[in-house]
Amino acid sequence: MKMALIAYCEAADYEIIEAIKEAGIKGYTKFTEVLGEGTETPPKLGTQCWPGKNNFLAIAMEDEEMELLLSAVKEMKKRHPRSGIKAFIMPMDEVI
Repeated sequence: MKMALIAYCEAADYEIIEAIKEAGIKGYTKFTEVLGEGTETPPKLGTQCWPGKNNFLAIAMEDEEMELLLSAVKEMKKRHPRSGIKAFIMPMDEVI
């Protein structure tokens, strides 16, 4: 099993969620109003100087589902390069 953590600009929320659903992903946990700095877009710190916020998805899935998700993320990065979308993939031992 794998755990995908996906960070992206809150303005892209609808399109990101639709893309992962189209990839066949049925469940996720969404964290909203996440702040931070990345390497591809300006900081999103929710301040006057650095406005905006991010959302963060946690998605547990079987290994074979991962390629579908990664393809969706890569496509979103191409179509929306300013959305700051990043996917972090890690092994997951079990779900209880």
